Amino acid sequence: MRQKIYQIDAFASKTFGGNPAAVCILEKWLEAELMQKIAQENNLAETAFAVKKDGVYELRWFTPEVEVDLCGHATLATAYVLFHYYELKENTIRFYSPRSGELTVEKAANGWLTLDFPTDHLVGIQNLQELDEAIGAKPIKTFKGKTDYMLIYNTQQEVESIQPNHHLLSQLDVRGVIVTAPGNEVDFVSRFFAPACGIPEDPVTGSAHTSLTPYWSEVLQKTKMTAKQLSKRQGDLVCEYLGERVKISGKAAPYLFGEINI
Repeated sequence: MRQKIYQIDAFASKTFGGNPAAVCILEKWLEAELMQKIAQENNLAETAFAVKKDGVYELRWFTPEVEVDLCGHATLATAYVLFHYYELKENTIRFYSPRSGELTVEKAANGWLTLDFPTDHLVGIQNLQELDEAIGAKPIKTFKGKTDYMLIYNTQQEVESIQPNHHLLSQLDVRGVIVTAPGNEVDFVSRFFAPACGIPEDPVTGSAHTSLTPYWSEVLQKTKMTAKQLSKRQGDLVCEYLGERVKISGKAAPYLFGEINI
């Protein structure tokens, strides 16, 4: 069997920036074991699989190691593929995730794509010694969300200088760890580490901004904010807090398309 595959750089205005994701638009669902093998073979942070059903695209995401509950950059990449290669006339795509419910992506005239995701609900907790040791820098605040820890720092320089112990991070019982601070040129900056999922450091993490956006909206007293993820590839985002929903906007650039044998 031959299957079309696309690789898109999400949250990037040109190739070699942002976060690369692979996308497969399927006629019907493959076995989960096979989708996991495809994700392992791709060896990208995420591979997205989508199947159209009753006007909605069911959507699932796999890292090289596990299936995840929510992925922003691979959703953005999937929307880019559908808008550009599947001749959709509408400007909004409706997705459904078995793990995260209804999601939408809207295309603007300027090429920006906007994700509409559920807001993560954060709980403030005491600093954890094992977490502080794994990150190597003590935060001023620690939060726990649905799948991740979020650590708050005072400055962008602190976030940039973090060199975590990935072995210790992989022992934590969470998807990953977000580190964040006010930005020098944007409202806030972040990095994201998820070695337990096979991703030592993610280039740009859309889903992490469902945690970041409500926090910084309250701190900065504004609902619409600019953000940058400080990985080597970096990524630029615009985030808007709408209470129970978060809008996360960015651009995307195609890198390759072809066929795989499965």
